[in-house]
Amino acid sequence: MPYLTERWTSIAVGAASLAGVLLLWELAGAASWINPTLLPPPSRIFETLVAIVASGKFLGPLWHTFALFATGYAIACALGIGLGVAMGTSPTLYGLLEPLVEIIRPIPKPALVPALFLFLGIGKTTMVTVIVLAVLFPVLINTLQGVRGLDPVLLDTARTFHVSRFRTIWAVVLPATLPMVLAGMRLGLGLGLVLAILAEMLAGESGLGFLILDLQRSFQIREMFAWIVILVALGGGLTVAFDLMEKRFVPWRGRA
Repeated sequence: MPYLTERWTSIAVGAASLAGVLLLWELAGAASWINPTLLPPPSRIFETLVAIVASGKFLGPLWHTFALFATGYAIACALGIGLGVAMGTSPTLYGLLEPLVEIIRPIPKPALVPALFLFLGIGKTTMVTVIVLAVLFPVLINTLQGVRGLDPVLLDTARTFHVSRFRTIWAVVLPATLPMVLAGMRLGLGLGLVLAILAEMLAGESGLGFLILDLQRSFQIREMFAWIVILVALGGGLTVAFDLMEKRFVPWRGRA
């Protein structure tokens, strides 16, 4: 009960702060403190948003962005977890790949986009690759640290019972490192969505990123902000879905 009360209090405070910002924004527009052409009041943006949602035009761009993000995110998580476990359980593989990981990891991933254009061309392959590179390293590093920080007693127990290497990884290593893995996946969630939007702005012909940039260029400001709200809803939905998944697989973290 105290946990639920604290949670609902936190939600109420957050909602109140958001409502306060929107009210201040609306009043600033009504008092002409800001240019309503460049920064329309929330009420006007809401009207445009309702019209877009009612027409159903949001479904195509939203699906394009989600599919692009989900493809890159899934590939990156699979690679990150696989490489992290492999490097964490094999000193030889760790020594071979660790320098390469540390060289590429600090590079801002948008800086790699021009090089990817040269090798992969302008298209979905490049956009998915950008997302994979953005999500891969948080998942990889967290998985690696989780495996290397594993309690040796767990591995010694598995050896005592003559458990196979594959079985040890599947039944001991992965469950024990799951909180760290999910922490890396959570970091990659935001990075992946940011890079999906950036990729659509640079190389896309559809999607939320392409549409937002196109509306800005054509000076359709209210429509641009309405699509940004749709993008915010997508990000919020992904976060809620991830929270539900995390509570399902690591339920004790929610009670901590």
